[in-house]
Amino acid sequence: MPQWLTVLNREVIACTRCPRLVAYREQVAREKRRAYRDCEYWGKPVPGFGDPEARVLIMGLAPGAHGSNRTGRPFTGDASGKFMFPVLYETGFASQPNATDRNDGLKLKDLYITAAVRCAPPANKPTPGELAECSQFLDREIAGLENVKVVVALGKIGFDAYLNYLKRRGPLLNREKYLSKTYPFKTYLFKHGASYRLLDGKVLLASYHPSNQNTQTGVLTREMFVAIFKEAAKLADE
Repeated sequence: MPQWLTVLNREVIACTRCPRLVAYREQVAREKRRAYRDCEYWGKPVPGFGDPEARVLIMGLAPGAHGSNRTGRPFTGDASGKFMFPVLYETGFASQPNATDRNDGLKLKDLYITAAVRCAPPANKPTPGELAECSQFLDREIAGLENVKVVVALGKIGFDAYLNYLKRRGPLLNREKYLSKTYPFKTYLFKHGASYRLLDGKVLLASYHPSNQNTQTGVLTREMFVAIFKEAAKLADE
């Protein structure tokens, strides 16, 4: 792991900036879910995970209360991960189809996973202020992932989080093409399968989040999700 990422992850894990999130993540870790009452919960902010040289970036929402908040790794140990990692394995991004804990041997190839918020939020709904606090970590992380060509945004919050990153970063990239205060959000509408070539040359792909609600109701099927990551792989090779 490169030094910049080691330093960033250390700061992420130690963060206590958002009192509501600190209280909630620690409460969940104490009380636990019955199925995991013998587990020692992580109960801290969850750092990103994957290949620092990745060309594909997954932008998620936040850790699950009894998934990442328990295991300490994105999408690990919950229903979303059980749906997602077999797809990543099938499309060549993951070394194995299962993700159970931080020591399960899983490796990601050409893929990095991050999130808009690093702590599990009540009802999976971070506040605008919490998103803003976490953006300092997100900005540094994306800046360090210099090879990223494709961003797969899972859900509208993840999608908007990446657009907000562009809005913050835009004037530094190209002052003539970006507007410092009015990034054209209306140009980029969230819809599953939508693909946008951005002003910095990267491609933003939109996908429904692999939440249990979406996958159990058929809003997001395995075939739909496989198609997203096949497209991401294709775009990364261009």
